[in-house]
Amino acid sequence: MANWKDAVRRVLYPAYEARVVRRLPPDRLPKHVGVMLDGNRRWAKAVGAETAHGYRAGAANIEPLLGWCEEVGVEVVTLWLLSTDNLNRPADQLEGLLGIIEGAVSALAEQGRWRLHPVGSLDLLPASTARNLKAAEESTRHVDGLLVNVAVGYGGRREIADAVRSLLQEHAGKGTSIEELAETLDVEHIAEHLYTKGQPDPDLVIRTSGEQRLGGFLLWQSAQSEFYFCEAYWPDFRRVDFLRAVRAYAERERRFGS
Repeated sequence: MANWKDAVRRVLYPAYEARVVRRLPPDRLPKHVGVMLDGNRRWAKAVGAETAHGYRAGAANIEPLLGWCEEVGVEVVTLWLLSTDNLNRPADQLEGLLGIIEGAVSALAEQGRWRLHPVGSLDLLPASTARNLKAAEESTRHVDGLLVNVAVGYGGRREIADAVRSLLQEHAGKGTSIEELAETLDVEHIAEHLYTKGQPDPDLVIRTSGEQRLGGFLLWQSAQSEFYFCEAYWPDFRRVDFLRAVRAYAERERRFGS
């Protein structure tokens, strides 16, 4: 019975997906999509596999996602691969996870299709991981393609703290007093020091695995974003799930803060 159902899906889903794509309004599609790749461990448990298998399956799903984003004209994608909280995991678990992340990022860089930009507290990561991320950024710096923010060792509160620290250091170097800075400080000054400075804020944020919370992802940038929560665990997230998220975004009336 399961094989019969799978065969039906293989026949029907491509036709359904093509119809969804045709009906997407080109003037209402997101330009920046943030994705919280959640549910890898629970997926592994559900299929009776080790946790590492779940992370490897999740890593394998990143490249298809980027292709789906290109298909609908997305220009920036931010992938949350590892939070600052995850850095507190036992050393043996963290080492394996970082190895999978490094391999995934290197594989994306080798494609030469996307411009990679690491976002997060690289100083908190092992030196080898930080070098891997910086090398991927450098090797794709001149790629004229989708900009992919790779969030590793990322936490929204930490990003805001780092932005304020950078802002204070900049003005201290200029001789600006705290009193003078306080009189002129506005939100744009802080935005100019975020990890994603110079980029548009995310229009759409997708979280997989059924969890309906931000968990610290792009806290500053997502103030006016639309959110879409998908029940599928990340390794099971399919093109049809992505298209449904984009369709839901296109159907919403954005009020921008109201």
